[in-house]
Amino acid sequence: MFNAFLSRLTQPQPDPLTDDDARLALAALLVRLARSDDDYADTEMSRIDKVLAERYGLSPFEAAGLRAQAEDLEAEAPDTVRFTRAIKDAVPYDHRLGVVQALWSVALADGQRSQDEDSLLRLVVSLLGVSDVDSALARQKAAKS
Repeated sequence: MFNAFLSRLTQPQPDPLTDDDARLALAALLVRLARSDDDYADTEMSRIDKVLAERYGLSPFEAAGLRAQAEDLEAEAPDTVRFTRAIKDAVPYDHRLGVVQALWSVALADGQRSQDEDSLLRLVVSLLGVSDVDSALARQKAAKS
């Protein structure tokens, strides 16, 4: 189902993503982070829905639908390195900062920071080309919300 999308996303020089494709790719990245510790908790799903609703002006039903699509895409997506680099190439920096804050929000949603989530977050932040300082600021904002 997502083969054409993934093929476009992982081309050597991907075209900028459409708004809908960017939403889906970034939602899949949130799902990948939430699943990274093998405990995809309801609190993380709820946080993903909330992030998607706030970020994209979606109703709760629409946000849950986007998350469900993202769950399917994440299962089919290539390794995190290629997937994240493709997002970096297709999404402007300021939007990636928002993604990092959303990632921190999901990682902190269940009240526990697992080593798996921390490790994946460090990798993803680096691959997205976001500085450590900006990531730390995004973590602080996510912790306050």
